[in-house]
Amino acid sequence: MIRRLAFVFSILIAPGAPAAPLERDLGQGLGYVRLQNLPADLPTDAGNHAQAWVVDLRYTAAEPAAAAAFAAWLKFRATPRAPVFVLMNDDTAPALRSALAAHAPARGVVVIGAASPRVRPDSAVTISKEDERRAFDALTEGTAVEALLADNPGKLRNDEASLTKGQSRDLPAMPSEMPADAPSAKRTTPPVDVALQRAVHLHRSLMALKRL
Repeated sequence: MIRRLAFVFSILIAPGAPAAPLERDLGQGLGYVRLQNLPADLPTDAGNHAQAWVVDLRYTAAEPAAAAAFAAWLKFRATPRAPVFVLMNDDTAPALRSALAAHAPARGVVVIGAASPRVRPDSAVTISKEDERRAFDALTEGTAVEALLADNPGKLRNDEASLTKGQSRDLPAMPSEMPADAPSAKRTTPPVDVALQRAVHLHRSLMALKRL
């Protein structure tokens, strides 16, 4: 009995295993994963059917070795036919920002985020730091991903011209978000995650162009 109690006690006080990464199915072959523990959180092809990924690195901490592991995964996983949309901001670990600095969009990697001296995204969105944090936390707290993707009031929608005229030869043009202080961009409940929304719009646009 004493040995059994000691065994149970050792389990209770042992450090818990890292929580599983937050994942969502965004439909039409697009998956979402939020990386918090690298490289353990990196998605594999086992157990999922996603052809393209939204990889959320906002607020992710990582040492150089972990960032190198992510860069190697990205080089192996991302292709023009199965792109990886990377969400990043000023609070992404410097090692991860450096690993992404030299990426090539033509290889299937698209960095999305609010532009700043430390972040040079391929597709820039406009959102305040406060609203981005609220949108990020909302998914953790159980808000349905569909609610976070709802259009902002007054937001321009894609038309046929925006699907055929690209920002580059590889990426379709996307409309800019309204300025963060515009009346139509005031706080909503739940908040709109404009970076995640942009990733989904790009994916759907590439599908419409039959590039995926």
